[in-house]
Amino acid sequence: MLDLVLRGCRLPDRDGIADLAIADGRIVAIGPASAPARETIDVAGRLVTPGLVEAHIHLDKALLADRVSGSAGTPAEAIRLTGLAKRGFTVDDIASRARRVLDLAVAAGTTAMRAHVEVDPIVGLAGMDAILPLQREYAPAIDIQLCAFAQEGIVKSPGTEALLRRALAMGAALVGGCPYNDTDAVRHIEVVFALAGEFGVDADFHVDFSDEPEHLHVREIVRQTIRARWQGRVAVGHLTELAALPGAEQAALIAELADAGIGVISLPLTDLYLMGRRDTRNVRRGLTPIRRLLEAGIPVALASNNIQNPFTPVGTADPAHLTFVGAVAAHMGTPEHLRDLVAAVTTHPARILNLRDYGCAPGRRADLVVWECQRVEEIVTSLPPRCLVVKAGRVTVELERRLVERWRSTGAG
Repeated sequence: MLDLVLRGCRLPDRDGIADLAIADGRIVAIGPASAPARETIDVAGRLVTPGLVEAHIHLDKALLADRVSGSAGTPAEAIRLTGLAKRGFTVDDIASRARRVLDLAVAAGTTAMRAHVEVDPIVGLAGMDAILPLQREYAPAIDIQLCAFAQEGIVKSPGTEALLRRALAMGAALVGGCPYNDTDAVRHIEVVFALAGEFGVDADFHVDFSDEPEHLHVREIVRQTIRARWQGRVAVGHLTELAALPGAEQAALIAELADAGIGVISLPLTDLYLMGRRDTRNVRRGLTPIRRLLEAGIPVALASNNIQNPFTPVGTADPAHLTFVGAVAAHMGTPEHLRDLVAAVTTHPARILNLRDYGCAPGRRADLVVWECQRVEEIVTSLPPRCLVVKAGRVTVELERRLVERWRSTGAG
C-alpha cells in the first residue's frame, strides 16, 4: 500500500496533470495512481515543486535587532556589532532564536538548509551545542547541514582552527571560511581546505564582500579547489567583487569558477543593504552577476544569510521572497529568468549542498511543496501561499486559511 498520493499535480517540467505516488518516504511513480494509499489528497491542479532549499543562513546570530545599537553601514561595522552581541550569547539564547527562524523556514516550505555556525574564541562551541539538538528535533520537517564557520578569522584569532576541528568531530557536515576578515587570507583558505581534506567534507566560503575588486580571494579558492581535487564540493557566498570587474576579466573568472565546479550563493538582502554605501550617486546594486554565472552553467543559489541583525535588518526565512527581490535587482523578468530564479531556491542549492536524492522524479525523496498557483513563474511574481509541505512522504505543514471580505456584504451605503 502507498503511504500518500497527491492527485492532480502540475509539475514544473511536465505538461498536464499527474498524480504523485509516495511510499517509504520516496516518490515511486508519476502518473495515474491506481494503488490504494493510506492518505490521498487532491491538490486540484496546483503546482507541486521539490522542497525549497536554504543554502546559506546564520541561525546563531539571527534576530538581534533588539540588542544592538544602531544599524551597520559597512560589512566591517556589521561584524563588529555582531561580535559585541556574541559576547552575551548563551546556548539557550542561541537555541531560542534559532528555533524561531526554523519555524518560519519550515512553514515556508524549506525542507533542506545549510546553516553556518560561528566557531571562535568569543562564542566557543555554544552555537554547535545549541543547534545540534535542534537539528535532531527538526529532522522530521527539515534536513539541516551545519557548517563550522570561522567568521572572526583563523590566523588573527588563535585557537579557532582547533575549535573548527572540534566542531567537525561533534557533527558539523562541512567547514566554512571568511578570508576577507583575516590578516592572511591565503593561509586562512589553506587551513579550511586542509580541514576539509582531513575530515572529508565540503568547504563553503564567505568571499570578497566588497564593492571594488580589492581582494578577489576567489582566485585563490579556485586554485586550491583544483589542487585539492575538490571540484563540486566548494561554494562561495557573496562574491560581490566579481560584478566590479571589466567584462573580459569577469568572463575569464566565471570560466575558472565553472571549470573548478564551484557553486555561487548570492545573498541579495544583505548585499543590497551593505554594498554601495560609499556611492553618492548611481548607487550600485552590489550583487554578483547572477545571469552571467547561470549562462556559464554555474549553479547559483539565492539565500537568506542573516535574519534581522546588523548585516540585514529584515528577513522572513522564506526563500521565495528572495526570488521576488532577485527579479527586480538582477533584472530577471522574462519567463525563462523567472524559472531560473525558482531554480535558485530549489535545484541549484540542492546541487550545491550535494543533495543526491532531490527532485520530482521516481526514486527521489518525497520532499515537496504544493503552491496556491499553477505556473512556476507565479512563485516569483505573486509569492503564493504554500498549501501543503511534504517531508519524506509525510505532510508536515498544511495551510488553513479563511478570508472574510466583510466589505462586500455591507452594501454601498
